[in-house]
Amino acid sequence: MHSTLARILGRRVHYSWIVAGAIFIALLTAAGVRSMPGVLLVPLERDLGWDRATISFAIAVGISLYGLMGPFAAAAMQRFGIRRTVLTALVLLSLSVASTTLVKTPWQMVLTWGVLTGLGTGTIANVLGATIVSRWFRKRRGLAMGLLTASTATGQLVFLPLLASVVESAGWRSATLIVAAATALVIPVIWLLVPERPSSIGLRPLGAEADEPEQRSLGNPLVTAFAVLAKGARSPSFWLLFGSFFVCGLSTNGLIGTHMIALCLDHGLPEVRAAGLLAAMGILDLFGTTASGWLSDRYDNRLLLAWYYGLRGLSLVFLPFSDFSFVELSIFAAFYGLDWIATVPPTVRLTAETFGEKDAPILFGWIAAGHQLGAATAAFGAGVLRSELDTYLYAFVIAGLACIAVALLLLGSSAQGRKRVQLAEAAAE
Repeated sequence: MHSTLARILGRRVHYSWIVAGAIFIALLTAAGVRSMPGVLLVPLERDLGWDRATISFAIAVGISLYGLMGPFAAAAMQRFGIRRTVLTALVLLSLSVASTTLVKTPWQMVLTWGVLTGLGTGTIANVLGATIVSRWFRKRRGLAMGLLTASTATGQLVFLPLLASVVESAGWRSATLIVAAATALVIPVIWLLVPERPSSIGLRPLGAEADEPEQRSLGNPLVTAFAVLAKGARSPSFWLLFGSFFVCGLSTNGLIGTHMIALCLDHGLPEVRAAGLLAAMGILDLFGTTASGWLSDRYDNRLLLAWYYGLRGLSLVFLPFSDFSFVELSIFAAFYGLDWIATVPPTVRLTAETFGEKDAPILFGWIAAGHQLGAATAAFGAGVLRSELDTYLYAFVIAGLACIAVALLLLGSSAQGRKRVQLAEAAAE
């Protein structure tokens, strides 16, 4: 099947882009699942009678596992193959999302919405995109990673307004079943369109000039994941990327993705309109993240990241002091939306350049785990602050200041890197 389609396409398009398109759909669906808490937080609070901190805890568990699964998913893909791993995760995800409609108690919410969906979405996450790019592309890597990362924004664009409308008209359970069905429909797409690797269909990766040996791990995925972590943890670059991505998660899906709609409701905006705002930010992020991939192929990635975190921090500090008018929300959406997930392509590229093709996907999985630990911290912490202080002000200011601090660290790292290059060039002369 794959070989026939590759022959039909011939010289018009490399099959790597077909694989990237199929994975984009899988990532889009997983992003839709992960964006649902923002729509469901208040309806769950009203329907089940639980406070916001209790529901936020279940969401935080899911976000944590979403991140912690990354390195083990990357190792499992090396050991068992991409197709088998992704298909298993899609089946688990579809079943676990559907089962959330049956919850009656908080521990059931933690099990379904927290543990099971966390395991499923954690496998179909940015580490999957990084693995696909590493295996199928030698050229256009930044662009390919930018497009795959933009699936998060597209997932919001596709799912959030629809889900908010369904929740308003038919209840949160109907919205949840729609997402479960959409996830199930992705299974045949992956089965039919994604071969294990380019050599499986007689091709080379895009831009490769010679056949490449297959690099397949035969070890235990758990052992491999921790062994690669031990190697990477000796590098200061790993901790810089891990720490910056922690703050990235703290300031994106943990805070905005989980609590933005609830914040808008606190200020009198209807739920559908608030979901539309997130969708509009998703459109901007689609362009911003794709552009970030293009820029990461051409400019200093640390400097790019410093700009992204700095602008994001300023927008987060600005939002709680705005009057939530159309104009001021539009200003926030423009600044924040353009760089929501724009941090991913430069981070992936820095990881690949620093740690090499074999270890980079697994180490990026660990770095992505830092992202989701930060997201879980914000999801739960902002819920607690809102419950205790009756305001989201402090959560947004803390996240914004953390972004600005990371921007300053990255500026220092970029300056040190340029200095080392200058010294090396002077010594060579």
